[in-house]
Amino acid sequence: MDRRRRRLAAGAVASVVAACAGLTPGAGWADDRPPEGGTVVVRPADDGAFAARAADMVAAMSTRERAAGAVMGQIPTTDAATLASYMAQTGIGGFILMGANIPGDEASLRAITTALTPDPALPPLIAVDQEGGDVTRLGWDPFPSALALKNEPPAATQDAFSGRGAIVLRAGIGVNFGIVADVAPDASSFIYRRALGTTPQSSAERVAAAVAGEASEALSTLKHFPGHGAAPGDSHTLIPATAMPKAEWAAADGVPFRAGIDAGAELLMFGHLAFTAIDAAPASLSAEWHRIAREELGFEGVIITDDLGMLQASGIAEYGDPVANAVTALAAGNDMVLAVMFTTADTAARVVDGIVAAVESGRLPAERLEDAATRVTELRLELAAAGRGLMPCGDCEAVSAG
Repeated sequence: MDRRRRRLAAGAVASVVAACAGLTPGAGWADDRPPEGGTVVVRPADDGAFAARAADMVAAMSTRERAAGAVMGQIPTTDAATLASYMAQTGIGGFILMGANIPGDEASLRAITTALTPDPALPPLIAVDQEGGDVTRLGWDPFPSALALKNEPPAATQDAFSGRGAIVLRAGIGVNFGIVADVAPDASSFIYRRALGTTPQSSAERVAAAVAGEASEALSTLKHFPGHGAAPGDSHTLIPATAMPKAEWAAADGVPFRAGIDAGAELLMFGHLAFTAIDAAPASLSAEWHRIAREELGFEGVIITDDLGMLQASGIAEYGDPVANAVTALAAGNDMVLAVMFTTADTAARVVDGIVAAVESGRLPAERLEDAATRVTELRLELAAAGRGLMPCGDCEAVSAG
């Protein structure tokens, strides 16, 4: 059993054993009126069962279904019916909640995440940027941000992310894009206030602690690989670049990512950052950086891009086509592409069309899309089995399995 799967299994037993006012074994997830009292235990499947099931499911999918599963989209609304229709029509594998999707309270947000989940047996990866501090979508999060945590012992980070993960879970969200694993020693850096450490070691300790804290609550994401601290500038408006040699990166900015991977993080977000000594292309579009993550750091989970709209925002003509960017990102090794900036209600469908066309033309190898779809499907199955993001009632409380 790999590190990531061990973490999911532990979370399924330790946190998704739910004591819930109004839930009995066998009760339907979609029943709006919970029955009277009781508990439910959701147990993880045997090791390897998710991978085998995902492989079988993807083998039966059309190219279009595989392509849709590799897309995480977004539309700016809190209307549950509109969101449900969007997910049903696009069939995409994920949705990121931005500020325009967040109502004023947890109960209302649960109605939204329920609408985004057409099939609880294969839930989409519903994600949120809940770092705390400067990047906070859920305004009722009282826990300290990285700006404070970098000056506290690592145990404080674990406590904060345990609490933050619980808030994410109760809202019906399965994935937190919340762990900034960048090393940022310079207080003037764009990423300084959001980074968990100022040195490789201090960052690594707190990144691992954050992953441990979220372990029984939300699926953890490390960002922004290979490291925004080394590449100056704001990647929302340009492609930050550095000539840092690979050996220096491995001994510095790579250290927190390795620590987070070793701790069991399920997702790795690639930044639009150019480490020109390794590859002139942004890491998000670089096959070499994906090889490093897989082969040298041993990451086995889902790799997702940062928002592809940021590439367009750089103003570089080469990155002006969002569909081409998505195809290039998948070909490089990403399993999922994220699209937020400059998107409209039909963007996800256009990206899916473009991925299908790329497979049919040979620009995107069919086996690469199959691999991506299988990784994403496996994580979605694990999410369903663990119950993360799918707690069946608003007043559920996580309890120990002991």
